[in-house]
Amino acid sequence: MGNIHQTTIIEDGASVDPEANIGPFCVIGEDVTLAANVTLKSHVAISGKTAIGAGTTIYPFASIGHPPQDLKFQGEKSELVIGENCTIREHVTVNPGTASGGMMTRIGNNCLLMIGAHVAHDCLIGNDVILVNNATLGGHVELGDFVIIGGLSAVHQFVRIGAHAMIGGASGVETDVIPFGSATGNRALLNGLNLTGMKRRGFVRDDIHALRNAYKYLFSSEGVFADRAKNLQSEFPDASSVTTVSDFINAETKRGFCQPN
Repeated sequence: MGNIHQTTIIEDGASVDPEANIGPFCVIGEDVTLAANVTLKSHVAISGKTAIGAGTTIYPFASIGHPPQDLKFQGEKSELVIGENCTIREHVTVNPGTASGGMMTRIGNNCLLMIGAHVAHDCLIGNDVILVNNATLGGHVELGDFVIIGGLSAVHQFVRIGAHAMIGGASGVETDVIPFGSATGNRALLNGLNLTGMKRRGFVRDDIHALRNAYKYLFSSEGVFADRAKNLQSEFPDASSVTTVSDFINAETKRGFCQPN
């Protein structure tokens, strides 16, 4: 059985699993759902139509599910869904969706949001993502699985960052970053591939080698980028990592693509 501290306020209508653990001075709104083994350390405020998955732990002074910082928001009953086994540290803020963005913000499983991180309205975040201290996401940002956003970095609204990409600390990301990419800078530029991350996650040598060649081809100075992007899959047909990049760059985007310096 879980434990709920006597100073916690749980509004009528909230759904709290009996095995949840809720520390002192938490406030849980009427439309909140907490799954089994969710732990709220203390002083956590959760509002809105928010669902938090099993095993997720939230630390003091996090603000989860409160209205987005969007002047277009008119109180619509949008949602926030946070997956299983996430860790949300102190002073993190996560906002729900809006009518202009699909009505939902979603965070996957096994994510780590470090102190002061911010996830704005309508963001879609994959599994195993890490936001380092004070990393901030604008509205409608999409992060693939295993993305790492360095501390003090800011991601512009509508930017997509592909799976396994890494953003260096104190970077401003204004354009889409390809899967497996590594980007950094005041206005972030690509500085290669996240090869260390790929090796740690078990990608085979042939796949990494094909991706390095595909990167050189894609960002070559010859010809037109759009043509190279369209032909990328046919140039490297047998590498799953290249397929991931090809699918990403040929999907719809509002921001263009981060390029090497």
